Amino acid sequence: MILVLRALGVGDLATGVPALRGLRAAFPEEELVLAAPAWLTPLIDLIGGVDRVLPTDGLAPRSWPVDPPSLAVNLHGSGPESHRLLRRARPGRMWAFRSPAADHLDGPQWSGAEHEVRRWCRMLRHYGVPADESELALAAPPGTVARRVTIVHPGAKSPSRRWPAERYAAVARELHAAGHQVVITGSAAEREVAEKVAADAGLGAGAVPETGLGALAGLIAHARLLVSGDTGVSHLATAFGTPSVTLFGPMSPRLWGPPPGRARHQVIWHGTRSTRGDLPGPEVHPALLAVTADEVLAAARRALSGI
Repeated sequence: MILVLRALGVGDLATGVPALRGLRAAFPEEELVLAAPAWLTPLIDLIGGVDRVLPTDGLAPRSWPVDPPSLAVNLHGSGPESHRLLRRARPGRMWAFRSPAADHLDGPQWSGAEHEVRRWCRMLRHYGVPADESELALAAPPGTVARRVTIVHPGAKSPSRRWPAERYAAVARELHAAGHQVVITGSAAEREVAEKVAADAGLGAGAVPETGLGALAGLIAHARLLVSGDTGVSHLATAFGTPSVTLFGPMSPRLWGPPPGRARHQVIWHGTRSTRGDLPGPEVHPALLAVTADEVLAAARRALSGI
């Protein structure tokens, strides 16, 4: 059995797909167990090749309810906490980045200036396992969902990555006027801001669907366009080949953006530059505040013409 740790969120899972596929191809006869949050299971099922999900949220010390694996693979972080957690499973061997603090010295050196997809593929190549960084696609989820909608997703976990709601509303209003069927999505915690964006954009009462993770993935898989910040749903657009516009603030798209050369996935980033004028809240990153609604609409047209 191979135990893989990636106990993080949607975008983290999506960027780890090429590495997971590399492991599956390298060990076709082994059971592949992914330690990840249980709520990600609808997406994990779309990867293919993961035999079992071991519900794991965060890095708190635990006793692993599995027999000692022949191999433990740390796709979670640089250590030492994640290394130590995997060691508690008593694996025959462990693949991970070099961490003297965890007494793990045979792995490659961690680099903070590296795209998240490339990082984990490089680690596997260090151990002799090929991994194709372009292998990001997910299977379309089963079930019936609305098709060809344009999704505007105003939420993000970090306040610094949340473009102002009134600008999302302006974009949604213009896309609706141009003939798009626009829906506003968000988690339960983001419902209030999603409803505000829908109301300010002049959309109907049904413009904020209630979606679990599987249904949201289905919407994105069959959508006409996704407009969002640098958050998990943007990685799903890449995985499903759905045209997208992603707004970056504190984090460079060079580290977390879609692969270069895919015109249907447009990114907007103004680096560390400050912005002008009377703009909302200091918690929003200045690079994100520098993005205008007109820029986003222009990027949407490029994404749609890049299919």
